[in-house]
Formats: sequence, structure tokens, C-alpha cells
Amino acid sequence: MTNPPSQFTPEELQQWQLAIAEADRHNIWCHCRQCDAEWVASTPVNCPDCGSDRVERISCWQFPDD
Repeated sequence: MTNPPSQFTPEELQQWQLAIAEADRHNIWCHCRQCDAEWVASTPVNCPDCGSDRVERISCWQFPDD
């Protein structure tokens, strides 16, 4: 099985991957499984409301911009 041709040049692909990695690092949607608080953070942190470490983290770039 072969890969389909890329729509990007190697340089464009690298730039795109770096942009996604940057968004990933700085925009993380967090949801506390203990007290149900929600917030956006740039690093993994415990819940600011209750201090719990039971936090679900999802990169914000995965959400649509509607």
C-alpha cells in the first residue's frame, strides 16, 4: 500500500506540523472529573476550583471553530 501524494511540500508539511504542536501546547481544554469545572490551560494543572488531579485534557485544536 502506498501513501497518496502530499498536498504540501516537505517544508510546508513541517510548518503545518509545528503550528499544530504549538496550538497543542498552549490551548488545552480541561475538565475536572471531580467538581465538573472547565477551563483552558497551556500546561497540565490540577483543578483550580477543587485541586483534584482527576482532569480530562483535550487539545483545543480538535474542536471546530463554529
